[in-house]
Amino acid sequence: MRQSFSFLSCRSRWLAVMTVALAAVAPAAAQDYPAKSIQFVVPYPPGGASDVVARTIGQKLSEAWKQPVVIENRPGANGIIAMSHVAKSAPDGYTLLMGNVGPNAINPSIYKLPFDAAKDFQPVSLTNLVPLMLVVNANAGINSVEELIAKAKAAPGRFSYGTGGTGTAGHFAMELFMMNAGIRMERISYKGDGLALQDMIGGHIHAMFTTGPSSLAHVQSGRLKALAVGTKNRLPHLPNVPTVAELGMPGFEAVSWGGVLVPANTPKPVVHKLNAEINRILKMPEVREALSKTGSETVGNSPEEFESYIAFETGKWAKVAKIANIKGE
Repeated sequence: MRQSFSFLSCRSRWLAVMTVALAAVAPAAAQDYPAKSIQFVVPYPPGGASDVVARTIGQKLSEAWKQPVVIENRPGANGIIAMSHVAKSAPDGYTLLMGNVGPNAINPSIYKLPFDAAKDFQPVSLTNLVPLMLVVNANAGINSVEELIAKAKAAPGRFSYGTGGTGTAGHFAMELFMMNAGIRMERISYKGDGLALQDMIGGHIHAMFTTGPSSLAHVQSGRLKALAVGTKNRLPHLPNVPTVAELGMPGFEAVSWGGVLVPANTPKPVVHKLNAEINRILKMPEVREALSKTGSETVGNSPEEFESYIAFETGKWAKVAKIANIKGE
């Protein structure tokens, strides 16, 4: 009995010493971070909103920390390729992920993933929100959401909508809209919003939810008509376009968003250092201006707030996937 007590006592002292040692190492690791180049992984090709956000933040991080921030575009499989790479990376703060609503909050409900989207990643900061807009062909004779709903109800199965792919923000926004409106339209999937918009301009599809930057030029040129936006409030640059919530669907909100994540188990001091610097960058006037050109509203919040936001979005879109019986292609 005395030997057992002695063993447990020694073990307790050892654990206590290790706990203190680890607690001392973590701040030191954060103080030295970053000591080498950082890889910033983007799940999409160059040129899109996520890529612009990552490059803008990456440049400012590099300037502040005097270390290279290398943007690595790993498109494909609606973000699964990029997320798989980051999930397997060392949890040391040297591999960042430019997260997005599709890969982070929608994919878990429609795909069997090779990682756990919640447990294998540590949120750092919600960087930006991108409004979604409901648009139709300007020559389709549809001038309001009410008319779109009425025409779709009068001709079931004859109306179609476009998406930039399965599991995208535009896809799920339209599914949520149809549930609230009590209508069904045939989905036509494209490899990107640009191709879908061209087909809409050509009169081959009837409607779609898309990001403002993708469609705004077409709306301003008169080729497309904006019926509503999926944000809580009207957009400053489109004050005459109502929100979907205003039009008889209280609480409706559907936006695209971006945020920075790192592999799970990245030391908290490193996460907090990244968070503080990214949030500082997001407040810079030149950064706000650069991101506004992509249609983005800059945000910046705590890791805990971003984690809660992802959980809320994941739960919301999981309900849509279940009701609409959406499966990944």
